[in-house]
Amino acid sequence: MDTVPENILQRFFVAANCSTLDKSLENLIEFARTSDGRSDLASKNMLTTTLNLCQSLSYPSCGGTLLLALKLIRNLCAGESRNQNSFIEQNGVNIVADIISAKELVKDSNYGMIRMGLQVLANVSLAGREHQIVVWKRVYSTEFVEIAKVRRKETCDPLCMIVYACVEENHKLLDQLCSDHALPLLVEIVYTALAVPLEEDWLRLILTKACIEESYFTPVFSKLQHETSDHNSPEMHTYTQAQSFLLSILSEMVNEQIEHITLSNVFAFDVFNILKTTLGVLNCVSRPESTLPTSFPDINVLGYSLCILRDICAFDGHMDIVDSLLSLGLIQTLIDLLRDLEPPAIIRKTLNRAENQDSTTYSGKLCPYKGFRSDIVAVIGNCAYKRKQVQDKIRDRNGILLMLQQCVTDDENPFLREWGIWGVRNLLEGNVENQKVVSDLEIQGSVNLPELTTLGLRVDVDQQTRRAKLVNTTG
Repeated sequence: MDTVPENILQRFFVAANCSTLDKSLENLIEFARTSDGRSDLASKNMLTTTLNLCQSLSYPSCGGTLLLALKLIRNLCAGESRNQNSFIEQNGVNIVADIISAKELVKDSNYGMIRMGLQVLANVSLAGREHQIVVWKRVYSTEFVEIAKVRRKETCDPLCMIVYACVEENHKLLDQLCSDHALPLLVEIVYTALAVPLEEDWLRLILTKACIEESYFTPVFSKLQHETSDHNSPEMHTYTQAQSFLLSILSEMVNEQIEHITLSNVFAFDVFNILKTTLGVLNCVSRPESTLPTSFPDINVLGYSLCILRDICAFDGHMDIVDSLLSLGLIQTLIDLLRDLEPPAIIRKTLNRAENQDSTTYSGKLCPYKGFRSDIVAVIGNCAYKRKQVQDKIRDRNGILLMLQQCVTDDENPFLREWGIWGVRNLLEGNVENQKVVSDLEIQGSVNLPELTTLGLRVDVDQQTRRAKLVNTTG
């Protein structure tokens, strides 16, 4: 048992009106739960006293007392500026960081102690820019990479809170986080979140800032290529589970926060490049069994890339980015991809009946996951919305009839009919040339395509305006 200096003990005994150290700490922890309590203890300079106590205790012999001391510091620094300032002035960052990064502590997997120390640093980092810079100087070290490797949400959540607080409004610190020196910290955090789902949103916010709003998606994505966890699988993949996991998070954030995110061109272009790369190596030989996520990282990367592009193209606030994607060949890629797929199941059956065959072997490619076709059609439909150049390009590539064929229900593609109708509507709206293509299919009155009739649909052509529209004939 370490010997605590008498003057430190007496200060705790007096402040807590107690005669034992651990009991004094417990009383003060409770007292510091309120703002008035924290303010009172700040006037007595108990933060400095507690830091001095930490320096006189060693682990593991005084582990229990040390944990109580850290808990008191955490409470004292919860929104009390005097305590937060004293923590910085008294070298509190290094004192606490030395405790939680000690090899003995990490080796013992003392999650409670590490978590408590991280919560202390998190509370201090919320005090402002100057505090964040001091905290970051220590977090920006290989020691904290080892902490990030602790696969526990109890430690990863507060670590993410610290990182986000530091980089949210400080581009220089964000640059450092995504540099070769500190990127392993972020990568290990992602691996931990993959292994043990986190409860808080700090990592999602970090990745949104670094990968979506800024230009660091590719460095992070590439770093996640070199993992060992997938090597237990005998199958070779172009991408890893960690890369699939990263894209799933980014897809969720784009979907949920598209109106509040300042999207970077670099992110959108990089996602499109990943989509094209994945299409070049993926060849499915069996029908899809599930929606995203599947058990195959390559398929997941393909699907999440499509979902991200779908949501980017759906938001009017990113018109310039969408126009750039279109100039890079987005529509050509998707129309060709859609054409390469075998027809939807109901159209295959219709064609079989027309040919008096029980079954026909189609040379088209299979969907890699349930919803793949729907996602393609959704991106095309979103791009065509009020963009005449896209409407014209689809017509020039003989894509109108192809899009009409997507206006059907399909077990492998939920909401395909809805996305198909949305896409056709956008192709025809305000585009006389496209309307004429549809009306020319059956100029006498209605276009009764077999695949639409089977579903109780037809495309009607108004005799006065000559405008085409989809009509439900079943009710």
